[in-house]
Amino acid sequence: METNHAMKFLLALFALVGAVSAGADGLDFIQATSVATMQCLRNNGISFVIPRIFTSLGTIDQTGINNVKNAHAAGISYIDGYLFPCLATRCGSGGQQVKEALDALASQGTKIGTIWLDIERLAWPANHVSNRAFIQSMVNEAQARKQLVGIYSNYYNWQDIVGLDYTGLSHLPLWWAEYDGEKDFGKYRSFGGWAKPNIHQWAGDQAGPCGVSVDWNFIPA
Repeated sequence: METNHAMKFLLALFALVGAVSAGADGLDFIQATSVATMQCLRNNGISFVIPRIFTSLGTIDQTGINNVKNAHAAGISYIDGYLFPCLATRCGSGGQQVKEALDALASQGTKIGTIWLDIERLAWPANHVSNRAFIQSMVNEAQARKQLVGIYSNYYNWQDIVGLDYTGLSHLPLWWAEYDGEKDFGKYRSFGGWAKPNIHQWAGDQAGPCGVSVDWNFIPA
């Protein structure tokens, strides 16, 4: 299962970067974006988008799902989505949250390439063991549904949430968050068993093209 998952991701990734010799620019964002705006982003050199599809409050992000649908309609080829897990006791397990997000996409007749699990410091318990189990349950649900899945995090978030010694998910692709202003992996500091990331989120909360407030991402050639 894991080898097949990695191969599918790499094939998609190679196809993406192979089409753009200097690398691929992408965005993640949460604001509502129309088909026309998505077309504008595409025309401004944006190769991939990653809307939020589930919020830290434990709710489906309908705006994000609409953004996924509009990105498809606009002809953007590479469309992922990210899930910001809810850690409150009233929320379901990690696996249940992934199920809800994927069910919502399916029920609305759309899909994403990879679901990225947003692992950053916000309300996580201090217990690394339970946090690891929570994240693993999300991964298990995605893989059981044959959904490509990856991890969004960085050195300090990983250290605080699961511990730097935890390498149990290093077979998954890594979306590395580091606002260093550089469209490369030059300042990457290894953690969690990842020798290098797959995507670099290099700037956040920016006024992007076409009137969209964005985080900037990059995949090198």
